[in-house]
Amino acid sequence: MRSARPDTARGATVRRLAVLACLCLLATGAAGCSTTQEKAAAQKVKAERILEAQGASKKAKAEKAARRHRHDKQKGKK
Repeated sequence: MRSARPDTARGATVRRLAVLACLCLLATGAAGCSTTQEKAAAQKVKAERILEAQGASKKAKAEKAARRHRHDKQKGKK
């Protein structure tokens, strides 16, 4: 006749598998956080490059407008 209690070896194996599954979930969660941080850092670098490019473009346009204004003054235009 079988007892209501599971085999001790079987119960130990089940507990070990449960602990292993929990550890795997924790490790996966920790790896996901570092990936998110890496994505945020890459996005920050990309945003900085865009801002630098916009600043350089505005500066070039301002210089071009200033040159045009000086040229018009030399020709006697307002």
